[in-house]
Amino acid sequence: MASVLRKALVIVLVLVVGAVAFGAWFGSEAGVKVVHYGESNTRVLAVGDGTVTLTETHETIKPGTYWLGWTGAYTMLGGIVTRSPGKVTRQVLRGSIPSQGTPGYFGNVPPGDPKVAWGIDFSEIMIPTELGPAPAWYVPGRGATWFVAVHGQNGRRKAELKVLPVVHDLGLPFLDIGYRNDEGAPASPDGLLHLGDSEWRDLEAALREARRLGARRFVLYGTSMGGQIIGQLLARSELAGLVNKVIMDAPMIDVRMTAEQGAWNHHLPAFVASLSNQVVRWRTGVEVDRLSLIRHPPKVRPPLLLIHTTPDTDHPIEEARGLVATGRRLGWNITFEEFARGEHTEAWNVDRARYDHAVRAHLAADRPGNG
Repeated sequence: MASVLRKALVIVLVLVVGAVAFGAWFGSEAGVKVVHYGESNTRVLAVGDGTVTLTETHETIKPGTYWLGWTGAYTMLGGIVTRSPGKVTRQVLRGSIPSQGTPGYFGNVPPGDPKVAWGIDFSEIMIPTELGPAPAWYVPGRGATWFVAVHGQNGRRKAELKVLPVVHDLGLPFLDIGYRNDEGAPASPDGLLHLGDSEWRDLEAALREARRLGARRFVLYGTSMGGQIIGQLLARSELAGLVNKVIMDAPMIDVRMTAEQGAWNHHLPAFVASLSNQVVRWRTGVEVDRLSLIRHPPKVRPPLLLIHTTPDTDHPIEEARGLVATGRRLGWNITFEEFARGEHTEAWNVDRARYDHAVRAHLAADRPGNG
């Protein structure tokens, strides 16, 4: 009997260890694996006079402004007009009209490039990074203070185009950069993301190239992991002093807190997050605990507009609130805009007017000159 019990305990122990190991590896994959997207998540059921009816999903019933993309075309969709079982009809704001039966991708980021998304002319330039050339979109403007945008984890440059109309209206040159592991950019040596720990050097390379093209000062804008990339540049780059202002939208402020949220999302115990961070360190060499702007705030701290939605389940609102508390302690000028609705990086989508007003006010306040 005792022998049978011991065998049973061994089996249970092996299963538990295996499950924990799988959870830790899965957590590390969520943090550092490179992913490219392109699948459809809805279908066009009907087309009306200025409306499109889609299959009802968690995404298509969200209030606000979103996009539907399909086979190289797109439409910008506004508010919900009607809902019925399995169907949702939304207003068409601009763009092409899809045919009935078309599969498409309903998402919260603009399609294509600045011309496709907003009708704004641009050029593509290549940034000479330490790993090779990386692409960037450049929209010319007036003056020598450039607005530089940095997308998030496994994102694309088009994710940063929500803010372009306001920036362009204010006349700031706009540079939307790609970095290592992006499509069209060089891969990192290990083929993995480093959560901002090395990507910041590609942002630094972009600032150097912008200076060569005439920039003297910078406004940095980052969404999701792009916020951590900016934070690491402010902490570690000799060019940090050239940054006048920063805007972060749903940023990855504390990687440990992000991992804990990821464990919670998958109904895993909190200690799995710590184990997954250890796996990240083993796979990449990244010291995850150092990637906390709360516990290790940057040396250079320009005025910051911090935007975050309360329901965000990728980077929990506690990260943003923790940074605000750190800023208060350090005398760091942080303007915090907390949106009650919207998932990750969806503050613009759920309330474009408020978002644009906050960005415009931040850029216009004590606006630097050309020096």
